[in-house]
This record gives sequence, C-alpha cells and structure tokens, in this order.
Amino acid sequence: MNEILAGIDIGGTTIKLAFISKEGDILTKWEIPTDKTDGGKGIFTDVKKAISEKLAELQIPYEALKAAGVGAPGPVDIEKGILDGAVNIGWKDNFPLRDLMQTALNVPVVIENDANAAALGEMWKGAGAGAKDLICITLGTGVGGGVIVKGDIIHGANGAAGEIGHITSVPRNGYMCNCGKTGCLETVASATGIVRTAKDHLAIYEGESVLKEKLQANSDISAKDIFDAAKAGDALAKETVEELADHLGLALANIGSVFNPERIVVGGGVSKAGDFLINEIKQAFVRYAFKPVAQSTDIVLAQLGNDAGIVGAGWLAANKI
Repeated sequence: MNEILAGIDIGGTTIKLAFISKEGDILTKWEIPTDKTDGGKGIFTDVKKAISEKLAELQIPYEALKAAGVGAPGPVDIEKGILDGAVNIGWKDNFPLRDLMQTALNVPVVIENDANAAALGEMWKGAGAGAKDLICITLGTGVGGGVIVKGDIIHGANGAAGEIGHITSVPRNGYMCNCGKTGCLETVASATGIVRTAKDHLAIYEGESVLKEKLQANSDISAKDIFDAAKAGDALAKETVEELADHLGLALANIGSVFNPERIVVGGGVSKAGDFLINEIKQAFVRYAFKPVAQSTDIVLAQLGNDAGIVGAGWLAANKI
C-alpha cells in the first residue's frame, strides 16, 4: 500500500476526516460527531479510533499512515502547535492541539486555522489551482478567510491574520459581533447578517415583497429565501443582496490593495447563490478597487465545498511535515 495522509477538519458539530494521497486525491472520507463534553477531551481518542477502524475496514496497515494535518477554529501558532482557544469546542487559550493529536495518532501532525486550511485546499485542488497569490473568503454562519502569498498562508504576529470577517464594515452603530466589537463584516455579510439586514429593511418597507408575506405568515426567512426572491426580481430582496455585495466588494477591494491577489475564491453556504452573487460582488469590487488590482484579480466560486478543509489539511501534511 502506498503512503497515505490524514486530513482532519474539526468543527463544533462534526469532525470531517479523509485519507489523502500525496498528490491530493481523496481516497476516502467520512465524519464523526464532535464530543464537546468535558472540554472536548475525548476528541483525540475519538479521532484515533475512527482512523484505526477505517484503516482496518480498508485493510490498510496503520504503518501506511505517514502524517496528519488538522484544521481547527481559532488562531494558531503553527510552529509551537498551539491553538489560541476554540470557544465552540471548549478548548482554552494556549491549547496544545498538535502535541495531543500527535500523541493520539503516533504520526507527525501539523495544525492550522480551519479557514486557512480550506483556503489551502482550494489552492491545491479547487478554484485556486494554479494561483499562488489568492484570498479565500467563506460566507456561512460567520465569515472566515485566508490570505495566501506565494503559496503560503499569511499568519501574522499571533496567528490572527486573514480574519476577514472582523474587518470593520459599519464604523458607527453597527451590530455586536461574537468577537466582542461592533460593525464587523461578519455582522452584515454572513447568512445571519443578510437575514438581519432584510428584516431591518422590512421593518420600514412599504412596498410589496414575498419576504414580507413570509414573515406575516409567521414563517422565518433564510438567506436562500432572500437570494431566490432577488433572482425573481423582488425589489427589497435585490436591495438587500446589493447591500451585502457592497460590503463584500469594499472589504475585498481594500484587502486587494494590500496583497494584489491573482484570484479571490468565495465559498461557504451563502456562496450557493452562485454566479448571481459573484456578479454582484464583482461590480462592487471594481467600483472600489485600485484599478491595477481590479484588472488583475479574478473573483470565482469555490469548488471543493465541505471538502476544502480536509484537502487543505492533507496539503499541510504533505508540505509542512
């Protein structure tokens, strides 16, 4: 059996796992629940068991597993192997994630922030393939991101670089963000943010809208509802999407002026709106971007979906150990 790598993407609800070849091909993938009881102490035993059982099922000797990459939520010190806390799992600051996983699996381990791992996955085998200077942004319940320069993630002084979701988009009277400050991009560009924006508009909107009808029928609205209505020509929904794209276009244009990326990859659940959303973001980006940056930057949809994190973790195992 050829040598294989493990890609591990630890989330607050599930842990995604995969065996990956050194060339970046997913050989098999699966997931297990994230056990957050007792401060997440059982996660390492669970991962070891899951990997051992899957290897046995595939009749692959454990010795074929040569290394593992791990993506986890929160800032990381990749050299020390420390995660600076993961609130939604229960891990505290200065958490020795690498050493604990290395002890459990008995193979070399490298760790990375989960959004950074997803960015590396898209660079390796997704929409960023062929580009070495790119920005990845994930629009889901929150807004995550990763900045790659010359093929490597930018970490910054304490691992907090690339936190695109915490760029200030509303400098005054913005909504409170989970990070503790107000007006973050995440508060207006996440799935939660766009729904909140739509409801703000609906509170004062006097025209007709399918979104208003939905609320009046005591049904909540989702980001998908808003995009579907906008695509169908609903004026309020279109205004809401344009506002979302304006915030994103401005933030990405400002980042672009610093890094001049070849490509911006947009992923996450909100990106399922597809080219409709991408086209709106492109218009705003061109409106705000320094002209040479606008001319050299392509904005594209992510391709790997939920596999981006495990593929990126595989890249770490193949390239950083």
